[in-house]
Amino acid sequence: MDPLVPIPLTTIKEAENRIANIAVRTPLLPLELADSPCEIWLKAECLQPIGSFKIRGAGNAMALANSDVLERGVYTASAGNMAQGIAFNAQQLGLSCRVIVPDTTPENKLESIRRLEATAVPVTFDEWWSVICNHGHPSEKGFFIHPVSDPAVIAGNGTLGLEILSELPDVDSIIVPYGGGGLACGIGSVVKELRPSTQVFAAEVETASPFAASLSADEAIRVERTPTFIDGIGGNSVLPEIWPLASSLLSGSIVVSVKQVCDAIEKIASKAHLVAEGAGGASVAAALTGLAGNGKIVAVVSGGNINPTTLKTILEGNIPPPP
Repeated sequence: MDPLVPIPLTTIKEAENRIANIAVRTPLLPLELADSPCEIWLKAECLQPIGSFKIRGAGNAMALANSDVLERGVYTASAGNMAQGIAFNAQQLGLSCRVIVPDTTPENKLESIRRLEATAVPVTFDEWWSVICNHGHPSEKGFFIHPVSDPAVIAGNGTLGLEILSELPDVDSIIVPYGGGGLACGIGSVVKELRPSTQVFAAEVETASPFAASLSADEAIRVERTPTFIDGIGGNSVLPEIWPLASSLLSGSIVVSVKQVCDAIEKIASKAHLVAEGAGGASVAAALTGLAGNGKIVAVVSGGNINPTTLKTILEGNIPPPP
């Protein structure tokens, strides 16, 4: 696939109108912490109908797709949240949906996929990642919607940035969990046009931080990955087509530990009364490092689809075991 370029602001605004009846406008909530190094605001995407921001990009991509193509059904590759985004929209349109998932996908996310009348196809993580890198799977039929690199998906994700800037126009930094880069690049495209002085940072976990490693190497590279409960981020490489866009739009990557993510999830639950999954907790953990500055910081709580047992373990003060 050719390298991606910033999504035009007009395209993102068109996406905002297109998904107005699909995604909800989520609130921007303060996180009041006595020891915070900055003023933290939470963009609560965990309150979307599917519990994740993925409903935005999935909705926009499917609304733009040719109806003749969609008649064959749709499929994607997802650790759980894009799966639900595609499945939700497919159900609304009466389409068949298949989702290639890693075989470590939490049961609660698999249950959500099934509840939306989609079929989950478990494969190893490496096989799953190859579907993302190769933009499809030879044994699957139907219309493949890429969870990251589809410009229509990125434009839908960018609507989140429009909402942030409309409610907090003087935001200093926005921290975005970095899985494949589609959300960060969507928000970054908006910020570049409307408020270039605002910095956009990736949040990664130290057990798998390919964007930080790629920034250090000045090229998209592969890293060794250690699986954790933080399944919404933590791939083993930066997609080559995303690299030019992400490296130009983002100010850097803030890498946090699994323990810091757990602490952030506990703070989000106890202080903001929200449930965050690992990826969503990572952005708050990154804000708490102070590395994004000490001004007004928006941390995107990208999703709340965490296994209840995992959440219980965290709230008891423990680190969940790897899957």
